[in-house]
Amino acid sequence: MKIFVYSHMDDETEYFEKFKKKYNVDMILTHKAPTIETAELAKGFDCISIITTPINALLIKKFNEIGVKFISTRTIGYDHIDVKKARELGISVGNVTYSPRSVADYTVMMILMVTRKLKAIMQNSSVQDYSLKGIQGRELHNLTVGVIGTGRIGKTVIKNLKGFECNIIAYDVHEAEEVKAYAKYVKLDELIKNSDVITIHAPGKVENYHIINKNSISKMKDGVFIINTARGALINTYDLIDALEKGKIAGAALDVIENETGLYYNDLKCEVLKNRELAVLKSYPNVIITPHTAFYTDQAVSDMVENSILSCIAFSEGKENPWKL
Repeated sequence: MKIFVYSHMDDETEYFEKFKKKYNVDMILTHKAPTIETAELAKGFDCISIITTPINALLIKKFNEIGVKFISTRTIGYDHIDVKKARELGISVGNVTYSPRSVADYTVMMILMVTRKLKAIMQNSSVQDYSLKGIQGRELHNLTVGVIGTGRIGKTVIKNLKGFECNIIAYDVHEAEEVKAYAKYVKLDELIKNSDVITIHAPGKVENYHIINKNSISKMKDGVFIINTARGALINTYDLIDALEKGKIAGAALDVIENETGLYYNDLKCEVLKNRELAVLKSYPNVIITPHTAFYTDQAVSDMVENSILSCIAFSEGKENPWKL
């Protein structure tokens, strides 16, 4: 079988070579992203592999015209793909899974960094300000951590946090028995009201859009910390900024943000940042911003490449495909 791979990154090369041989597949790799102009490159291929480039209805239609039958995104999230249009045209779509420890470990790091005010400490230290003013942190064992979403990543976060002896409460539409050994499931409203730290691990579905907003923030404890390593659209950025400026939220650690497409994974140091909210948040001493890198480990990249290939193989051979949406 043949797979056309878009947005191939140099850090993926060794894994594409490894799994190309292991699974005996033909692949063409390009650094180019999938666009109307580059769509023709995939002519003659049933399967394409992409990352986070938006695949809108127009591009879906173009891929359909040249015979593409399956789109595999090397990501867990798939909100960058017009899945509805793909289904209308008979194109199947799949995502991938990868090591949940990548994001889970990063999340715990972010929780520790924001509750211990590490950004302010590092900024002060860089100018040789070694005073203690404004950098007193909090200890996790004294806090209640609310975990929104207990899928593979949220579940792993909870297991990691148990070692810090903090009180853990969780919310998910589908409760997992395994989680109940470590955390107490509560209603979302109860989690919002009772958590000192809220970490989000929900999918970027329409029903979760702006799950953190002015209304939910108003119910939170004063001095709450917000962590988001899931999807930017889960938080209303304007409302977050307002709450940070009013002191309602004591700090935030964000690996994702609304309207990050076209910004993250690019070198923009000499350009005006085309996202005012991101620019504002970056200026706050109590807000940690990272460029959607929580997933980025050697194991995760290997898993993303391998599972995208396996998903394409399963589709082509008509076998059960755990990643097909």
